[in-house]
Amino acid sequence: MSLMKNILGREIPVKVNGRHVIPYMGIGQHKPAGRKTGPPIPSGADYQKSKLLKSLEEALDRINLKNGMTISFHHHLRDGDYLINRVVELLAKKGLRDIVLAPSALFPVHEKLVDYIKQGVISHIEGSMNGPIGKFCTTGQMNKVAVLRSHGGRYRAIQDGDLHIDAAFIAAPTADPHGNANGVNGPSACGPLGFALADSLYADKVIVVTDNLVPFPAWPWSIEGGNVDYVVPVEKLGDPEKIVSGTTKINTDPDRLKIAELAARLVRDAGLIDEPEFSFQAGAGGMSLAFVQYMAQYMREKKVIADFVRGGSTKLLTDMLKEGLTRFILDGQSFDLAGVESLRNNRNHIETNPFVSYNYHTKGCFAPRVKASVLGGTEIDLNFNVNVNTHSDGWLLHGIGGFQDAADAYLTIITAPLYRKNNPIIVDRVHTVTAPGETIDAVVTDYGIAINPQRQDLSERLKNSDLPVISIEELYQKAVSVTGKPNKPKTKDRVVAVIEWRDGTVIDAVRELEIS
Repeated sequence: MSLMKNILGREIPVKVNGRHVIPYMGIGQHKPAGRKTGPPIPSGADYQKSKLLKSLEEALDRINLKNGMTISFHHHLRDGDYLINRVVELLAKKGLRDIVLAPSALFPVHEKLVDYIKQGVISHIEGSMNGPIGKFCTTGQMNKVAVLRSHGGRYRAIQDGDLHIDAAFIAAPTADPHGNANGVNGPSACGPLGFALADSLYADKVIVVTDNLVPFPAWPWSIEGGNVDYVVPVEKLGDPEKIVSGTTKINTDPDRLKIAELAARLVRDAGLIDEPEFSFQAGAGGMSLAFVQYMAQYMREKKVIADFVRGGSTKLLTDMLKEGLTRFILDGQSFDLAGVESLRNNRNHIETNPFVSYNYHTKGCFAPRVKASVLGGTEIDLNFNVNVNTHSDGWLLHGIGGFQDAADAYLTIITAPLYRKNNPIIVDRVHTVTAPGETIDAVVTDYGIAINPQRQDLSERLKNSDLPVISIEELYQKAVSVTGKPNKPKTKDRVVAVIEWRDGTVIDAVRELEIS
């Protein structure tokens, strides 16, 4: 395999699965050319009869998939999803091979797919892989190179024609016979369906699959029936208890709470909550939820109302909306039942999709309008590069999600403990670059806060703060004084996956692990 180096000095393939690679050039340096792609132009004359089919088997017969084609799914059902495994099982029974699987994400529930990859039913994955599928990919047993993209990067790739979808299967908690669909009603309610929007707009064939068929019109509609070929009722889309949790829970570990509090104080002491158009984004992990709780406390003290908060929605965010601490929630996915209920009932809780929130090839998405974004990472290095895909041992266990996109905020904060078990989180060089250091403004650990030297304006904002600000080098030295210098993972030459930056350039490659 021929290799080249990108601007970060990372060796990446010249070609991936026959396509020429554009190396990462730096933020805003790659400018696209050409026009957006599009699906075949349909005729209403072909859709005068009912779109309702009796089964997934009938849908697969109608769309006439062939070897090597690409199928897609969204991940709003998360670890409760039944649809992906079922469709691939049926394709295997039909004898299809070399199918490209293009989900917005995969979860542990999809471990069954490993056998279909081994059998050659699936050639490779173009989408995030969380857990066993990513681990399998690292062993080098996937037939072709996997491609990992952020949520915004996936929309961009579909829109730009880099990822052509032959058939999209959209799990819809509620749908009508015309194909209008939403995720806020029904026994499998999951909240937004925005990750399936690009699939519905650009795929050659679109099949909506629902376990809650309602009379026309299903309203609200996240997916519009005019983009849908067929509607398939099924008994059950997934396990509701694993689609969203009852209530997301705040971390109670004292060290993690300290990190969350320091992150919230950083936002406060930098003066961001005192400025017009204040907004923030945090995830649904225990430490992120604690950050939200501290942030709400400081906002009450200062009598501040956020213009918006960015979800993944949780009960904490919906409580802020009810309390009047924020004007809007802009929601990409719901993580608990309170988020789903709020999206269904509160007009100021707005469903978003990757086009409006994260797509870099637009005339502006709202990611850079977020004032503060709090994210996690598996490794951070001395140049502030962040790894969220591989662990310190080299295993590919995580997708990108919205990480790269959310790093476009005015203040991007990485929260992480200084070390986990015997592994330092601050390292000299990350194993895999998911986001470049120029997008990361601060790293908050339980031993102090490092500010990116490129953000002298941020350091100036904090000159009167009593926050424990130290250099990234000091954090690194402290980490290795506790853990010792870690052994680097041993890898082979074979590239098993590439990490795309959100503009379609390749920022790094993941190599097959040497397994002792």
